[in-house]
Amino acid sequence: MELSELANASGEWLRGSGPESDIVISSRIRLARNLADFPFLSRANESDLAAIEQQIQKAVDSLKADGRLQETTMFIDVGGLPRLDRQFLVERQLISRELAESNGSRAVVIDPAEKFSLMVNEEDHLRLQVMQSGLNLREGWEQMNRLDDMIEEHVTYAFSDRLGYLTACPTNVGTGIRVSVMLHLPALVITRQIEKVFKSLQKINLAVRGLYGEGSQAMGDFYQISNQITLGLTEEELITKVGDIVPVLIDYERQARGFLIRESHETLHDRVSRAFGILRTAQTISSEETMHLLSSVRMGVNLGLIPDLTIPTINKLFIHSQPAHLQKITGELMDKTDRDIERASYLRRHLNGTESNGGPTRN
Repeated sequence: MELSELANASGEWLRGSGPESDIVISSRIRLARNLADFPFLSRANESDLAAIEQQIQKAVDSLKADGRLQETTMFIDVGGLPRLDRQFLVERQLISRELAESNGSRAVVIDPAEKFSLMVNEEDHLRLQVMQSGLNLREGWEQMNRLDDMIEEHVTYAFSDRLGYLTACPTNVGTGIRVSVMLHLPALVITRQIEKVFKSLQKINLAVRGLYGEGSQAMGDFYQISNQITLGLTEEELITKVGDIVPVLIDYERQARGFLIRESHETLHDRVSRAFGILRTAQTISSEETMHLLSSVRMGVNLGLIPDLTIPTINKLFIHSQPAHLQKITGELMDKTDRDIERASYLRRHLNGTESNGGPTRN
């Protein structure tokens, strides 16, 4: 399987078919792990990094050989990738910006269905990631637990009986788990309640980040909610903590949408219709404006204001209209001006019914 094949498909988190998927885009479980025989990355040399990568690749090859990982599971040398491909994997949520921009030996293991990825030599030696569509933390944790156990059969993790798993960042020491849920909260933004919600989350030690995690902006009204610390709590307790607050946020967003329908129906309908109209007719459009307008359209679809348009299609457009995806789909390197023109053309084709909604086609 090649990266070009990923560009022409929709990954697990874009399916739009999981529980509460009108508001919850995806659930993600991440684990930070380090190998006992090597120093943390801040003290590791290039020889250490290469040896860590080799050990993980050997483990993955063994798991593919015994049938526990699919034969098409990809092991990709990130350091050897062109910049465009690295950006593509970031947009795809398969690697972090830190892994994409760092130096030295580093890699990623990608499940062909994109249900999991393993980042090698990011902040820690190994970052395991499992993603599920909608609100599905329990199933995500079960899959992660199996994956973690399989890897541990082939490597020795750095572990302390007193502290738990040892990690590069102190906030990850203990379980090493980061539980996060990505939500689409446009109504809370429109009704100006979003800051109040954020302040409430911070009081209970939950972090709020943008679409691409730490340090990123909340493009398209997408927000990631996750635990801030891992020490002193079990995996189950952390999953419960995040899992218990998400339904409250879903309820807040639904109440805000209900308020907009009742009190500002014409204004809301106009906002959604204008966004849809611009996306269907624009001749040039930036990725930022596209995200903003698609956010209104996605809410409109969920509220029944736009017929004959599905949430999986909108979810796909959010990602496939990003800069690296556009270039991978067309097979051409483009400057910003050309990307904005191609993005508008791509959106017109998909939203006006002139191209199949099953997935983009290569020009």
